[in-house]
Amino acid sequence: MSVKMSTSSPEAVKKLLENMQADLRSLSMECKKKFPPVKEAAESGIVKIKTIAARNTDILAALKENSSEVVQPFLMGCGTKEPKITQLCLAAIQRLMSHEVVSEAAAGNIINMLWQLMENGLEELKLLQTVLVLLTTNTIVHDEVLSKAIVLCFRLHFTKDNITNNTAAATVRQVVTVVFERMVAEDEKFKGLTEEPPAVQGNSNRRSVSTLRPSAKDAYMLFQDLCQLVNADAPYWLVGMTEMTRTFGLELLESVLNDFPEVFLQHQEFSFLLKERVCPLVIKLFSPNIKFRQGSSSSASSPAPVEKPYFPICMRLLRVVSVLIKHFYSLLVTECEIFLSLLVKFLDGEKPQWLRAVAVESVHRLCVQPHLLRSFCQSYDMKQHSTKVFRDIVNALGSFIQSLFILPSAGNTSSTSTPAGGSVSGSQASGQGGPGAAGAGGGLITQAAFEYRGTWIPLMNVSVQGSAKATYLEMLDKVEPPSIPEGYAMSVAFSALLDLVRGITSMIERELSKQEQEAAMREEAEPLSPPQRDSRRQDPMAHEVWEEMVNACWCGLLAALSLLLDASTDETATENILKAELSMASLCGRLGLVTPRDAFITAICKASLPPHYALTILSSNTANLSNKVYSIQGQSVQIVSPSSESHQQVVAVGQPLTTQPQGTVVLTAKNIQCMRTLLNLAHCHGAYLGTSWQLVLATLQHLVWILGLKPAVGGVLKPGRAVEGPSTVLTTAVMTDLPVISNILSRLFESSQYLDDVSLHHLINALCSLSMEAMEMAYGNNKEPSLFAVAKLLETGLVNMDRIEILWRPLTAHLLEVCQHPNARMREWGAEAITSLIKAGLSFKHEPPLSQNQRLQLLLLNPLKELSNVLHADIRQKQLECVLQILQNQGDSLGPGWPLVLGVIGAIRNDQGESLIRTAFQCLQLVVTDFLPTMPCMCLQIVVDVAGSFGLQNQELNISLTSIGLLWNISDYFFQRGEAITEELEREEAVLLKQAQDKGEPLNRPFHPAPPFDCLWLCLYAKLGELCVDPRPAVRKSAGQTMFSTIAAHGTLLQPPTWNIVVWKVLFHLLDCVRKSSTTADKEKIESGGGNILIHHSRDTAEKQWAETWVLTLAGVARIFNTRRYLLQQLGDFFKAWEVLLDHIQSAALSKNNEVSLAALKSFQEILQLVTPIKDTDKPDALAMDVPPVLMESLQGSGPGRPLVRSDSLAERLAQRYGAQHSLPPPGEELDDSALWWSAWNTWYRIGTECTRPPSGGTDKLVFVPSQPFLTALIQIFPALYQHIAGGFSMEDLKKLGVILHGAVSVPISSDSSPFILPSYTEAVLTSLQEAVLTALDVLQKAICVGSENLQVMYPAIFEQLLLFVEFSCKPPQYGKMETKHVANAKYNQAEWVALNYVPFAERSLEVVVDLYHKTACHKAVINEKVLQNIIKTLRIPLGLKYACPAESTWKLAVSSLLKVLSIGLPVARQQASSGKFDTMWPELANAFENFLFTKSTPPDNLSIQEFQRNEAIDVEVVQLISTEILPFANFIPKEFVGRIMSMLNKGSIHSQSSSFTEAEMDIRMREEFSKVCFETLLQFSFSNKVSTPQEGYISRMALSVLLQRAQDVLRRYVEDERLSGRCPLPRQQVTEIIFVLKAISTLMDSLKKTQPENVDGNVWAQVIALYPTLVECITCSSPEVSSALKDALGPFKDFMQPPVSKVQNGES
Repeated sequence: MSVKMSTSSPEAVKKLLENMQADLRSLSMECKKKFPPVKEAAESGIVKIKTIAARNTDILAALKENSSEVVQPFLMGCGTKEPKITQLCLAAIQRLMSHEVVSEAAAGNIINMLWQLMENGLEELKLLQTVLVLLTTNTIVHDEVLSKAIVLCFRLHFTKDNITNNTAAATVRQVVTVVFERMVAEDEKFKGLTEEPPAVQGNSNRRSVSTLRPSAKDAYMLFQDLCQLVNADAPYWLVGMTEMTRTFGLELLESVLNDFPEVFLQHQEFSFLLKERVCPLVIKLFSPNIKFRQGSSSSASSPAPVEKPYFPICMRLLRVVSVLIKHFYSLLVTECEIFLSLLVKFLDGEKPQWLRAVAVESVHRLCVQPHLLRSFCQSYDMKQHSTKVFRDIVNALGSFIQSLFILPSAGNTSSTSTPAGGSVSGSQASGQGGPGAAGAGGGLITQAAFEYRGTWIPLMNVSVQGSAKATYLEMLDKVEPPSIPEGYAMSVAFSALLDLVRGITSMIERELSKQEQEAAMREEAEPLSPPQRDSRRQDPMAHEVWEEMVNACWCGLLAALSLLLDASTDETATENILKAELSMASLCGRLGLVTPRDAFITAICKASLPPHYALTILSSNTANLSNKVYSIQGQSVQIVSPSSESHQQVVAVGQPLTTQPQGTVVLTAKNIQCMRTLLNLAHCHGAYLGTSWQLVLATLQHLVWILGLKPAVGGVLKPGRAVEGPSTVLTTAVMTDLPVISNILSRLFESSQYLDDVSLHHLINALCSLSMEAMEMAYGNNKEPSLFAVAKLLETGLVNMDRIEILWRPLTAHLLEVCQHPNARMREWGAEAITSLIKAGLSFKHEPPLSQNQRLQLLLLNPLKELSNVLHADIRQKQLECVLQILQNQGDSLGPGWPLVLGVIGAIRNDQGESLIRTAFQCLQLVVTDFLPTMPCMCLQIVVDVAGSFGLQNQELNISLTSIGLLWNISDYFFQRGEAITEELEREEAVLLKQAQDKGEPLNRPFHPAPPFDCLWLCLYAKLGELCVDPRPAVRKSAGQTMFSTIAAHGTLLQPPTWNIVVWKVLFHLLDCVRKSSTTADKEKIESGGGNILIHHSRDTAEKQWAETWVLTLAGVARIFNTRRYLLQQLGDFFKAWEVLLDHIQSAALSKNNEVSLAALKSFQEILQLVTPIKDTDKPDALAMDVPPVLMESLQGSGPGRPLVRSDSLAERLAQRYGAQHSLPPPGEELDDSALWWSAWNTWYRIGTECTRPPSGGTDKLVFVPSQPFLTALIQIFPALYQHIAGGFSMEDLKKLGVILHGAVSVPISSDSSPFILPSYTEAVLTSLQEAVLTALDVLQKAICVGSENLQVMYPAIFEQLLLFVEFSCKPPQYGKMETKHVANAKYNQAEWVALNYVPFAERSLEVVVDLYHKTACHKAVINEKVLQNIIKTLRIPLGLKYACPAESTWKLAVSSLLKVLSIGLPVARQQASSGKFDTMWPELANAFENFLFTKSTPPDNLSIQEFQRNEAIDVEVVQLISTEILPFANFIPKEFVGRIMSMLNKGSIHSQSSSFTEAEMDIRMREEFSKVCFETLLQFSFSNKVSTPQEGYISRMALSVLLQRAQDVLRRYVEDERLSGRCPLPRQQVTEIIFVLKAISTLMDSLKKTQPENVDGNVWAQVIALYPTLVECITCSSPEVSSALKDALGPFKDFMQPPVSKVQNGES
């Protein structure tokens, strides 16, 4: 347009006119001389121009109209053939043309003129220029004129002049272009105005172009003729062509086809030309190439020479084919099939090197057009009977590459002879050493090359990626085939391969993404329609094409790429190959083509690993592939396995991960590069890997192993040293790479968070099966296992926490298996992984949070529970550490997860070892101290169970003891939070109950009918109960104390019905167990308590240790019965319970263990402390009797010193809640307890009877004898018990009591304990047992005393009992047939028994008897039952024994007691004389006196005079009693008795002393005082006027006369002897005798003085006075003793000396 503007502006027009005129002027000047006609024409031309200019406004149009005339002068000028003129004219003509002022006619004339010039060979270049200007400036030239112009140019092209030649060629090209451009412009103009011309009929007349518009027609004719010319036929339109070359023709054809494809596509005439002319032509021209085989006819001399391929034509043909395929593929489907097949054939190894090179370049051109390739695939590969063109192309490329390695090409023969790694040029090999010199040329720059099995092919930079810049296809000037440099063909083929892959993958992926986006948008637009996940639904056709493309090409690609990868020595090339394999793998994955995907991945995997590395998963996978041999035109393409010969830089040496150690393996830089690609693949395309994850991960695992990466925290792999074997050797290059690789590895698994659920499952499954393999390998050897899979499972889990639910089950199920593996390291990581995941899962901020998603929380915690089933201690340790951390971090929010966590803590077993139990226990302690308030109350019961199980474990005693402490703390917590817990539990109970009812089942809860809160307590008590029978004594003790303390402290919280369960299911059950264990416990001595702990002798057998437990338990139960009595009594079966308790007390009391039996009695005492509730008003003090103090401190307090105030208030609140009352019964409704007490009495009686019954056998050493403290306690119980049963206590019961008291007192003491119980023999002290016995009787007598009349019949029985005891003083009781010794001379191990010192006891009993008799002498029962007689009868024994009594005090006491009793009893007896109730008593009494006064026992030798005199005084007292209490009342006393008394006095009085004293008798001191008193009493009685019978008087009188007579004799004899003996003293006994006689005389004198004179016989007086002279005679005696006695005898005689009185007077007075 700009030209037009410039040429039509007024200035330009003006200038044109001026120039034309100037030209004409010049012409006329030039032709003035030689060519006058021309000159004239020129001048008239000037005039013409001027005229036109003057006449017309539109000068240019006018000029054009008249252009023939205007041009004429110039044409004539050209006709002169003068160079100068011709040039001037041509220039002028060109000027006119450029202003478009040439008409059609004028143009024709000009062309004709030019033709002439051409034929004359003048101004050839100018001619060409003029033609070009003419044709390019306007469109007026058509048809023959045009053809003539074109032919002109062709003719000039074939001149001899090189410049003309080339210029003409260029002009021809331009002209041809112009022709077609005109057609395009014409089409543009008519676009939309006319319909398309009708379709060409199958019309063979090629001139039928009537339907075409002018320019189109020209183009058609021109193109048709070009085809004719190339085919060496005559042209139809280009008349006048003389010669033509095929090469030029082909070039023109190519340019037209390439530049104006739309012409052929829009006009059917042209399409027809293509089909009918061009294609056959091409096929025909190709024929020499197809038939030719290299080497088959190398010499022209052979008879039938085959036409040799001609490089220029062949190359041009390939260019044409490229254009045809590129632009007209859709029109020429069949033809293209042929072309492509030909192209593929040209790649054959038998074709010349140059032909293969250009063919490869052509193929490369196709490869950069993915859409075209897609069309091939659609048109051929997908049609049933068609050639699989696309596949063939790819396979041909592949086999071409292989052939380059396998068949050394003719152009490169020398390379076979050079050693591998060498090369032809030498300069290229600068970087390569020989075969073994891996990486030797470190510093030199190695040329990129491929090397395979000794063939070395350099790699050139042939084209920019994505564009096929050909080298040999552009060599249009070469006639001879060029020599192809080594490696060129390989380089082009390599680029073609890469571009092919790149093109296909990017095209398909682009379209896939577009589809996916559209689908997504559609889904957003209509969210309710079912989501169309599968992009195939939108365009199934497209998908099929893509799949077919991939299926067609993958085998060939893989074969070629694998080979190249193996051969590549250049990092960039390797990178490109890997990228290609990677993108193919990814594409296959996206399209869901599993086999090809796995094949590509396998290839990368294999390349990552050392050559020939045994990895089953890969070999099995490639087995299917490498067996497929792809045949490509009869040439087999094998999928190559990597060869080990490639000279790669070694970067790492490590150990293979296999079951059998195989030495080391080597990793090269290429392996590492492949590994990075593999990581990249997994990282970026993980979503499409599916089942191939297995391949990828297996390979990575092996690489990681060889590189020695070991898992660290969180599953990240860090470089670590190998554990065994030759350790991994890494070069510095790879050392710097390792952290990067490790990082990528981690990122790879981190990126799993972007995978969709299905892909994620594939990843998890792959990791699991990898891990399974690792586990298999780690069986049975202690080699370090591969932990890759486990570590990565952990990492994957951690990054996918937000959707952990979908992968949790497979993940943890597998890790749990790992945890059970025998290999410790493997196990450890399994546990590490699982615990890390659980911790992470719990701390992750889920949406919704875990607190609102119980299901997820339980899911997360479940594996923790599963770990409890693993037997390995290290795993359990990890599990428990995890629990500890969970508690510390998430303890507050566990909620419904508590049962699970507690279950884990409690899953301890005794075979697990201490440290585990200790860790678990730490967890429990944490729970109890911190988390009880946060957990649901339902779990409290589990806490109790768990704490209990720690108590029961036997590994660590301290933990058992501490856990019992925890149970106390738990009970405390229950107590403090009672109401809250109750409410929550009841809510839960209601829910559970409803569920149970819906199912129609009963509610399954321990202790069900009780309220839930009570059940909690019951569980606690039941647990403690179990602990109370633990085998270890310390645990039993602690549990017992805790249990009873809790019941004491918090029992008030229980509802009354629950107490029933406590009593029967807890307490009695416990008692039963303890009793059973105690009675069966082992009596063997325990040497020491493990280690060097000394055991006290009281605990050195299991039996003794159990005894302690029994004691504690029984005491505890008794205490509860005591403190909670009112509450318990409201339960229906209290009496039954009481009986059971008593039964337990009884069996304990009768156990053969002193400790137990004694404690049982203490418990018995305790339950008897109860006072039956009575009204406040009438509480008599009588109950406050003499009760012995309780032996156990009363348990008012609760637990560790907490006052019970709050508990009661809480209990009350709970009571109100359940509407129960446990207050005391209202006054007036006393509970009737008597049954209880009688039951207790029966128990007491049974215990007493059993334990005091003497052993039946002989003197068996092993006899069990109850201990003193036990018996004491037993007896001490009676008073307390008696209070409660006094009302119904009968004679029968009294007898029973007596049996027991007697039995108890009779029991001997074992010799070893005697020093502690027996007082030393000299002390008269009672043992506590004896005290107790007396106290019991005392209580009884006091009760009788204040009791009713009918009680008093019991007195005699009490007397009887006491008198029995009195007898003990003289004859100790026998205990069965046991021999007792008096003093313990116990030899070792010989059970000797020592009898007690019963004297003090008997004496005390005697005192009690006296005392009691004092009070009760007058009681009817006492009189009737002859108590006095019994007392006397009993006293007779000690009295009779006198000095022979065991203790001297006994007979003295007996005497004094007798005196006291008689002083009270005799008056009573006299009163009752008539009733005859005392008749039998008198003889007893007489016997008693006689036995005592005239004892057969002799006083001991060492008796002092003082003692003797004191004893004599006692005898005297007795005689005095006779004289005061008996003789005066002789009338009331039986005569025989009085007679016996008299004879006794007589016997004792002086005259009874024998007259013949022997020496021995002299030693028995004479009881002078006693005799005297006897004598006096006798005399007194004799002279008393109350003598009832003459007989008695007679006795005394007789006695007197005998006495006096005897005195007379003795005195006389003494005087005689005295005189005879002279100075010699008389024998002792004679002196004694005389003294005795003298004393008797003085006594008699005293008696006579006191007696009434009338009572004395006159005869007596005579005899007395007759003695006087004899006495006087004795005065001369020499013995002072005799003198003294004589003085006493003579003194009283003064009373006789008085003047005699007359009888009368006497009578009067």
